[in-house]
Amino acid sequence: MSSPLFIFAEIKPKTAHFIDAQQAITNILDQTRAERGCKSFNLFESPDHKTLYLFEEWEDQNALDQHHAKPYTVSVFKAYEDWLAETPRILPLHSVG
Repeated sequence: MSSPLFIFAEIKPKTAHFIDAQQAITNILDQTRAERGCKSFNLFESPDHKTLYLFEEWEDQNALDQHHAKPYTVSVFKAYEDWLAETPRILPLHSVG
């Protein structure tokens, strides 16, 4: 049996594309949350409006892989090629208690 997978992602868009980057994720929140295997998918922003944070919970790695293959997710990743100031910091986490 596989264990739940938690993802914490730190996303730093270029200043000119902060709203674009934020909206891109906001636009896929409902679709993502409706995916089989998605337990949680929440977007946060820093008080200075410079960094986005995603906190995700998936049933397992397979569910996350399926999410990454969805056309709407691929579209966000494609747009982020031009919009991000740096590569996102992705931390996959597993619960220990």
